Amino acid sequence: MHAPLGNPNRQLACAELIEALEVCHAQGMIARLTGACNPQKAALAVCLRKERKDREARNHESAKQRTIKKKQVWEELEREKEKEGL
Repeated sequence: MHAPLGNPNRQLACAELIEALEVCHAQGMIARLTGACNPQKAALAVCLRKERKDREARNHESAKQRTIKKKQVWEELEREKEKEGL
């Protein structure tokens, strides 16, 4: 099952594949039932998976950077605390 396709701004990389699947589905129920849309659906699934993996990688890197920054701030606070305690 893929993500909802109602927001084309989120899936810019897969916009052409989404359009191709919608065009295929617009041909009617017979096209869906006979598997005529399966190649478009499979290509879209691959594209959406790649997009999700790329987003996960960006989010992971962002989280690592936030963690590093948070550690630096805590270390600085600890040093200031030690200075004041002397």
